[in-house]
Amino acid sequence: MGNAGRNGGEYYTPRPLIRAIIQVVKPRIGDRIYDGACGSAGFLCESFEYLKSPGNANFHIGERRNGASGNGAAKLSTKDFKTLQQHTFFGKEKKSLAYVIAIMNMILHGIEAPNIIHTNTLTENLADIQEKDRYEVVLANPPFGGQERKEVQQNFPIRTGETAFLFLQHFIKILKAGGRGGIVIKNTFLSNTDNASVSLRKMLLESCNLHTVLDLPGGTFQGAGVKTVVLCFEKGTKTRKIWYYQLEPGRNLGKTNPLNDADLSDFVALQKTFANSPKSWSVDAKTIDPAKFDLSVKNPNGGETLAHRSPQDIMDEIAALDAESAQVLQTIKGLL
Repeated sequence: MGNAGRNGGEYYTPRPLIRAIIQVVKPRIGDRIYDGACGSAGFLCESFEYLKSPGNANFHIGERRNGASGNGAAKLSTKDFKTLQQHTFFGKEKKSLAYVIAIMNMILHGIEAPNIIHTNTLTENLADIQEKDRYEVVLANPPFGGQERKEVQQNFPIRTGETAFLFLQHFIKILKAGGRGGIVIKNTFLSNTDNASVSLRKMLLESCNLHTVLDLPGGTFQGAGVKTVVLCFEKGTKTRKIWYYQLEPGRNLGKTNPLNDADLSDFVALQKTFANSPKSWSVDAKTIDPAKFDLSVKNPNGGETLAHRSPQDIMDEIAALDAESAQVLQTIKGLL
């Protein structure tokens, strides 16, 4: 399970997408990995699977590592395992149900004492973040579409009511120099013309190397009507070139036809060398308009036009997800 921007498909990010992002960001044993909007802790749990089984070919999309047979060829030392258990995974979550699910999810994955805090991350003032508070890796799918109060916006240099844009500022600030991030965000972030959006894109490009933008198709997040992108970046050096990949699975995605590992295998393979293809291309940062910093996804190779789902299909899926959420809540109540 994972964290889906709190609109439809609440708390759930597709596991194949999480795995693909992790393979781009490449967390290492010894890194402190953080998700300040962790939902059900999908990014943290999948990172644990990635790090504890470096030879597990079942995790790595489209590849086998170290000639592994798929049963985890590399074994962790006792010290490494203790590091993973106690000093690697950190999360925060505002919603009570998601917080409980996150704790349970991490324990079920084998993390004995999860470092998850029940809090609203955005109430923290960015000016109070010190070097000791920073992390090597940030992986997150923060809530989108929310509107934060004026007193919360006061905690940020770029003030905006959009929850996801505040989270992005938080994530950039809390990364160490040289730290890596993989963040899901609404695709409108790339082209909005309001002052906050332009300022935030400028800050991202000038303080981080935004090396990869993954454009996701509609329907990636069940029940959510917005399109999203994944931003992968490294803090500390400005952006010189951005590699784009436009994911087109060739079908309408939905609850009965979700995103899978095969859909992402081409992205994972090409991203290693930032290769060009009919679905991928690079943009030199020098060509980006310094007045607007527009980062829109514009495939110079063209691309397929996908059919959109009908409003009735979306409403039916939302109703099914609501029923599913109610059932999960009843199950958790039964366990308490």
